[in-house]
Parts: sequence; structure tokens; C-alpha cells
Amino acid sequence: MLKAENIRYLVVHCADTPDDQPLDASDIHQMHLGFGWNGIGYHRVICRDGRIEHGRPDYWIGAHVKGFNEASLGVCLIGREDFTDAQFAALETVLRDWRDAYPDAEICGHRDFDYTDKTCPNFNVGQWCEKIGL
Repeated sequence: MLKAENIRYLVVHCADTPDDQPLDASDIHQMHLGFGWNGIGYHRVICRDGRIEHGRPDYWIGAHVKGFNEASLGVCLIGREDFTDAQFAALETVLRDWRDAYPDAEICGHRDFDYTDKTCPNFNVGQWCEKIGL
């Protein structure tokens, strides 16, 4: 069980799927089951139209950032690089809500963890947060 007092990271991901595919949390759930996981690894998924869908409950340890799942929540943007304005507005909503609930947690991108060579979410989350005052 993921304990609120342990949450130190709010991690932004991308699905690394073609930008023109209108996938949703159900599609990501099926993809992750195909990896042999216990279903979707993210806590929120943001669809191309800006819809925010739930993945794992916030109290359930995620499967989205190796070695840090017991200390993080993960949100995934559908697509690879060309995210929509609606997605960015929804991302801001998710992160502000989580920041209210977990004020000491650091907002970061998956790529910001030293263990990985991933570029996900393919933009600088820290700079984006500064730009919007988060």
C-alpha cells in the first residue's frame, strides 16, 4: 500500500505512442497487462482531448518509475511529443491537486531520474512548471 507520507515524487510520463492515436487508460491497462504487470502502472492518464482518467488508485503502489514506485505517483500523457493544449491544462490540474495533497513532493519527469536513459515525457517538466507558476 502506498502511504501518503511517503510520497516524495509526482512523476510526469508520456505513453510513447503515436500522437494521432486517441488512446485512453483502458488501452494503457491492456498494454501493461501485456507486459506481465498487474495492470496499468500510472495513477492518472491524460487523453488527447484533455480528459483525465484514473489508473491505479493513489493508495496503490504504481509501476511507472523503477526503484521509486513506493515514493511516487505517476501521470501519463497519451502521445509522444506533440501534446495538446487540453492535455497541458489537464496536467496542470492533476499536478496542482496532487501538490495540495502532497506539498513536499517534487514534480519531475521520468527522464529526471538518474537510473534511466528515457527521454519521457519528452519535455522539461521543471521548466514547464516554472512557466505556469507551479
